[in-house]
Amino acid sequence: MDVSTKPGPDGPEGASAADGILSAEGIAALTRAGIIRPASPYAPDQIQPASLDLRLGARAYRVRTSFLPGTRSVADCIAAFGLHEIDLSASAVLETGCVYIAELQESLALPGGLSAGANPKSSTGRIDVFTRVITDRGGAFDQVEAGYEGPLYAEISPRTFPVRVRTGSRLSQIRFRRGEVRLREAELAALHARSPLVDAASPSFQGGLAVSVDLAGFDGLIGYRAKRHTGLVDVDAPGAHRTADFWEPLASDGSGALILDPGQFYILASKEAVQVPPDHAAEMVPFDPLVGEFRVHYAGFFDPGFGFAAAGGAGARAVLEVRSRDVPFLLEDGQVVGRLVYERMAQVPATLYGSGAGSNYQAQGLKLSKHFA
Repeated sequence: MDVSTKPGPDGPEGASAADGILSAEGIAALTRAGIIRPASPYAPDQIQPASLDLRLGARAYRVRTSFLPGTRSVADCIAAFGLHEIDLSASAVLETGCVYIAELQESLALPGGLSAGANPKSSTGRIDVFTRVITDRGGAFDQVEAGYEGPLYAEISPRTFPVRVRTGSRLSQIRFRRGEVRLREAELAALHARSPLVDAASPSFQGGLAVSVDLAGFDGLIGYRAKRHTGLVDVDAPGAHRTADFWEPLASDGSGALILDPGQFYILASKEAVQVPPDHAAEMVPFDPLVGEFRVHYAGFFDPGFGFAAAGGAGARAVLEVRSRDVPFLLEDGQVVGRLVYERMAQVPATLYGSGAGSNYQAQGLKLSKHFA
C-alpha cells in the first residue's frame, strides 16, 4: 500500500473524518500525515483491512513484574523493574513464565477524537503468547487515548511455548477509531437481517453476537491440547514446525464434552460459521468469568470480509484459544463461550480480508496457527 508523504485527500488529519474504524486506506493516510510514525518503512502486508501490525523494535527488557505505567513513563517503569536488556537485532528467545517489555517501531501523535485499541494477532494468540500494548502514563492495557503522543511498547509473556522473536516481528495489531460506533443489540439484529452474520437459526445479540463451542467434532477431531516442554516456536517461520512436536490432537469420544485441565492451553472452534460484512469490523470480547473458569480468545480482531462469501469465506469458524484457570472445568457442545461485537467502518477497505495473500485464516474450520505444517 502506498504510504508516501504526498498529502492525504480526506482532510487535515489525512483520513476520512467519518466516525468508525479506519480502513487500510485511512491508516495509510494517517501515516502520511505523521499521526502514525513508523521508525522504518512498512512491510508490504503490514497494513491490514482494518488494522496495522505493530513491529518489535531493537530492544526488549526482561522485567520482574507486569505493570501499568499510571503517572509514569514506561522507561521509568523499566528502570524500576527491569532485570536485563535483550538485543533483538539478530534474534532472541523469550521463555515461558517470564514477562518482557519490548519497544515497538511505531509511535503515535493522535489528534483529539481519534483513539486506538490493540490486540494480539491471530497467530500470536494461537501459540499462547500473551501480549498487550502499553503507552506512557497509560491506565489500561491495549488502549490508546485520543490525543496521545509518544512511543508504544509491547508486554510479552509466552505461556506455553518459548518463542524466538527479532526486530520486525509482529505480535500485536492496532485499530484506530473515531466516535462511538459499536452496534447495540437492535442494530446488530438489523445488520444480521440485511447480511447474515452467523448461520445459527436463532442467534443471540445481547452483549454481542453469541459464539458457542463445537465439541461434536471435525472428522472425529474436536481440538488440540498444547504439549508441555516443547522446542521453540519461531514467530517468523510459518509452516516450519511439526504439529506433532507441539500439539496433542483431541479425538471426539461421542460425549460432546471436554474437561479442561487447569493451566492447559487448547485450540477449539466455534459451532457457528460467522461473517463480517465489508462495512463493519468485529472483535471477540472477553468471556464473562461468572459463567466459567476459563478464558477464551486472546486475539480478538476480525477484519471486514472475514467469512464473507464475496471475499472467499462463505462463513468461517472462529478459532477459540482456551485456557482453564485454577480448577478443571467442563465444556459442553453448544455452550456459549464468547461474543462478537461489531463496529461500523469509517470507510469500506479496498481489499477485504481473504482477498489478499496476507490472509491466513479465511474459510477456516479448526485450524492451528500458520507456524505449523
